[in-house]
Amino acid sequence: MSSMHLVGDLAEVPASVLDQFSAAQQAALLALRRDLHAHPELAFAETRTARVLEQALAAANPIAVQPVAGTGLVARIRGRNPHAPVVAIRGDIDALPIHEATGLPFASTHAGIMHACGHDVHATWAVGAAYLLAQSPAAGDVVIVLQPAEETGEGAAAILATGALDDVAAIFGAHVDRRFAVGQVVAQPGALAAAADTFSIVLHGKGAHGARPHESADPVLGAGMLIAALQSIVARRVNPSVPAVLTVATMQAGSAPNVIPEEATIGGTLRATDPVTRALLADELKRVAAGVALAHNLTVDVHFELGTPPIVNPERQAMWAHEAATRLLGAEAVVPLGITNMGGEDFAFYMERMPGAFLRIGAREAHGEPTPAHTPRFVAADGSLFVGAAVLAETARVASAALAAHS
Repeated sequence: MSSMHLVGDLAEVPASVLDQFSAAQQAALLALRRDLHAHPELAFAETRTARVLEQALAAANPIAVQPVAGTGLVARIRGRNPHAPVVAIRGDIDALPIHEATGLPFASTHAGIMHACGHDVHATWAVGAAYLLAQSPAAGDVVIVLQPAEETGEGAAAILATGALDDVAAIFGAHVDRRFAVGQVVAQPGALAAAADTFSIVLHGKGAHGARPHESADPVLGAGMLIAALQSIVARRVNPSVPAVLTVATMQAGSAPNVIPEEATIGGTLRATDPVTRALLADELKRVAAGVALAHNLTVDVHFELGTPPIVNPERQAMWAHEAATRLLGAEAVVPLGITNMGGEDFAFYMERMPGAFLRIGAREAHGEPTPAHTPRFVAADGSLFVGAAVLAETARVASAALAAHS
């Protein structure tokens, strides 16, 4: 079976999309996607990736290509009016520390690293959007952002810190999604991703021989009780109509079966789609941890690390994306997300600084399984890169025209 069939047939791509790309562009973008997939690189180590992407962008004849944030790139595609507001399109480029098990002919050549979240496609569709915007420009310039380190939640903030996007009036991005078929797009207002914060709780007690537990203040028992008690926060403190997640994912304690240790540590993640619930989860976690520690004669240290904010698409920018997708694909192809997505996405940092919208692009080939991202067998269908490129390019045109009309 050919690699083309392994990741879907381009016949699945609507003609309204595929006809925008020349045969040479189609071949170049497919080759780029395969090259990136075969040579994945982790956050802030995307050196080869950036070099390959810069070479690919040259075909769009950008005004300039600027290296930013170590391994990121910002390219500017000329619009029709140099004085019109600037719009940006973001594609992320980093991979994950996962061993690939797709069996693809272009599978990762780097052991233990793979594009398990589709960033090979995201990077490629950003280049594809640059090609389309060079052929049919937006009203104003469009900045193509190729961002490192999305998986660690650090790349967007690093790009923003460089000032490279200071003149951008709106930004758009998207993510592949195998719950949806190639040719389907989610472009809607409201919550598209959750805040993704992490916590670590250290319980300090008194060690003892495992045979004489009465001489201890047992942090392992306290940790077990705390793990159970923390589940009451979402169950009893959060309004049931509001999405929230508290997951304990790690637990470390002890080194021998007959020794009660001095301390135990648990860690996990908090997810919310609004600031009030985000703050409530953190406050309640501290309160419950303190109460359980007191009940078991322990002391406790609670550490928080704020992660990515939630993504909540504003009505105006989401409607620009919806209009663009409808123009290209027809109204029936623009579908609702249908769930509350509690995953995190650092595109949210851009949207704290400027308006924008985030989309989901169908990436399941015909008769394919809805394989989840961040797993060893995840692979996005080739067709999704052409749909993503075309929808993002058209979104940039719609947004640019709307902004220019009111500037």
